Amino acid sequence: LSLGEAKNLPTYPGPNKMRDCYCTVNLDQEEVFRTKIVEKSLCPFYGEDFYCEIPRTFRHLSFYIFDRDVFRRDSIIGKVAIQKEDLQKYHNRDTWFQLQHVDADSEVQGKVHLELRLSEVITDTGVVCHKLATRVLECQGLPIVNGQCDPYATVTLAGPSRQSEAKKTKVKKKTNNPHFDEVFYFEVTRPSSYNKKSHFDIEDVDEVDKMEIRVDLWNASNLKFGDEFLGELRLPLKFLRQSSSYEAWYFLQPRDNGNKSLKPDDLGSLRLNVVYTEDHVFSSDYYSPLRDVLLKSADVEPVSASAAHILGEVCREKQEAAIPLVRLFLHYGRIVPFISAIANAEVKRTQDPNTIFRGNSLTSKCIDETMKLAGMHYLQVTLKPIIDEICQVHKPCEIDPVKLKDGENLENNRENLRQYVDRIFTVITKSGVSCPTVMCDIFFSLRESAAKRFQGDLDVRYTAVSSFIFLRFFAPAILSPNLFQLTPHHPDPQTSRTLTLISKTIQTLGSLSKSKSANFKESYMATFYDYFNEQKYADAVKNFLDLISSSGRRDHKSIEQPILLKEGFMIKRAQGRKRFGMKNFKKRWFRLTNHEFTYQKSKGDHPLCSIPIENILAVERLEEESFKMKNMFQVIQPERRVLYIQANNCVEAKDWIDILTKVSQCNKKRLTVYHPSAYLNGHWLCCKAAADNTPGCTPCTGGLPANIQLDIDGDRETERIYSLFNLYMPKLEKMQEACGSKSVYDGPEEEEYSTFIIDDPKETYKTLKLIIEGVATLEQEHAQYKRDKFKKTKYGSQEHPIGDKSFQTYIRQQSEISAHSI
Repeated sequence: LSLGEAKNLPTYPGPNKMRDCYCTVNLDQEEVFRTKIVEKSLCPFYGEDFYCEIPRTFRHLSFYIFDRDVFRRDSIIGKVAIQKEDLQKYHNRDTWFQLQHVDADSEVQGKVHLELRLSEVITDTGVVCHKLATRVLECQGLPIVNGQCDPYATVTLAGPSRQSEAKKTKVKKKTNNPHFDEVFYFEVTRPSSYNKKSHFDIEDVDEVDKMEIRVDLWNASNLKFGDEFLGELRLPLKFLRQSSSYEAWYFLQPRDNGNKSLKPDDLGSLRLNVVYTEDHVFSSDYYSPLRDVLLKSADVEPVSASAAHILGEVCREKQEAAIPLVRLFLHYGRIVPFISAIANAEVKRTQDPNTIFRGNSLTSKCIDETMKLAGMHYLQVTLKPIIDEICQVHKPCEIDPVKLKDGENLENNRENLRQYVDRIFTVITKSGVSCPTVMCDIFFSLRESAAKRFQGDLDVRYTAVSSFIFLRFFAPAILSPNLFQLTPHHPDPQTSRTLTLISKTIQTLGSLSKSKSANFKESYMATFYDYFNEQKYADAVKNFLDLISSSGRRDHKSIEQPILLKEGFMIKRAQGRKRFGMKNFKKRWFRLTNHEFTYQKSKGDHPLCSIPIENILAVERLEEESFKMKNMFQVIQPERRVLYIQANNCVEAKDWIDILTKVSQCNKKRLTVYHPSAYLNGHWLCCKAAADNTPGCTPCTGGLPANIQLDIDGDRETERIYSLFNLYMPKLEKMQEACGSKSVYDGPEEEEYSTFIIDDPKETYKTLKLIIEGVATLEQEHAQYKRDKFKKTKYGSQEHPIGDKSFQTYIRQQSEISAHSI
């Protein structure tokens, strides 16, 4: 997600009129991300990106704009809610969305399980009347309101001429998945002799068709404002004509506002760019043919005839191809030979050493992606401490005389900026030993290819490497630290300006070009750069580039300092280290490095507890029923000691579980079984075993790759590549034609084929044939899977409740496909 900006928000009623706004991203109503607060603005610019795996089903992706209030709860200005099935409409397009009103009637999520039975009863006088039994079984996924959910249901039978009184279930405390299992009886028709004016009387049974059963869900609130509405369901009784009993799951719906047409106020709008992908991944063996063709790419001569290179040729954006290719090759340990092969081919096509690796080619995009994946922790170690300081201290560093604020001194600002640049430059050029091995191996190969191609140019061996490590890695990370996970949010305007000036200077220092000052359009930058026009800076850059691109580099992993992997506030339950005392829940600051997992009262405090990584024997989810709390997981240690932790939301819980599992993957004593529930009141809730040292009753979830930096599923990346090949199938076929045309006709190239790089038409044609066959086989498997799923799926089941729009769309597509095949 890219959250751009909001504009034309309504003015604040006070004299100031401005607002302090932030934006949240929600799956249904669960908040999974929050931007920084932009103060005193009605057109706040956020410029923040957020990426996440979605760990559960959802109906809406929602964005709320809040106005911060120092004394009361923050108020909601408006929201944008996109239905899951509409996400494809806006895929990868900058779109302005109108903000909508937020009220309780529209904030609905969750589903309810009902059973209805209409039966005929013969009275003593021999007259037939109808009775309806409504059984409310359970609900799932109700929203949590103000941190709690104590739900109950009311059931009402309503018709054109009467409404029965509402019947109410018991309140279920502290759960958003309540089990009610309560039955309510209603008289639908009465014997005609029973005729009291105030009561309902029907002679014509057709009147039943006009009646409906209404189920409302409420949150029992102790606030003076009354209980909160959670959702409703209205079911006409006429569908019971076909069958007298009916049982199904239903999505809860917003309350009908009585056809009052609300004139939408202009609440402003929000600019968003959403990229949503959903892939169905088969088991590994399905992908063997396509995967084998892709992994052989590095060995194909020439490399332009390889499957990976062809993917880069047919995709609209090289980035689209680079992301899954890099992840796949990293997973199978083939990234260095593959990048070496495509880089070597690109260097051979380059005429001028000054333009080496400057374009947005497949090579440069693949190296960018590799550095981003493998170098994330390298950036944390080198840049994070000083970036944090720049963000917190706010030293003035503006050196443009035109932009200088009142009371600022140009010389002081220059000195502040010079100190920052010096410190960052030193930290980078001294960090050679920490540079990840995979990056060093790639840089070695770039250096060799460039030196061999341009033997007369002695600097090309440096510029080939610096064009990546400085221009595409360090400089962008300094400029936008939030995109490289160095800061949680986009920096404020003053800090952003400071980082821009530092980034420009570092980029120029690293580029080793001859006339440095001429690189700057702005005269104030050229003047500032004179500080760094000394030979010692160029020598430091060359020494650094030599170290990270030499093949016989010593591996300093043994003396590495701890790498911070993740940190943040969560809630933990006391582990019972004291014999007596309450096992209560407390908010703590958690910190995970590649050495230990610790928690402390707040950030920067002394740790209250430290768990060495080798003592983490398993990390698993904890069932909600244990403590009636969502998003909980457990860290299991020796002697069956368990730390129970609650994360802030489902996305964060998944991130913590994944990274803790990865970092402890190689522990020799890892468990194979665990208890999915807690040990409470003298027994395990899951298997009812009484002894607290009883071995687990459920197998542990599958392991992840042991490499901390990379969590990659090779099959999933191959599925993504299959989807891209499938999407660009017309281009693959066009490329086949181009190969045929080239091998037969050796004259000038036809216009429509000139976009493809084809060095060897015969080899390229062979590879294309294998790709198209592999894609066709997978396409058949997907079609078969969808047909089987279509046959097995029941509308109204727990997975596809009635009211599931995405399923209705799916049914429509399937019936069109089957009609078409008939």
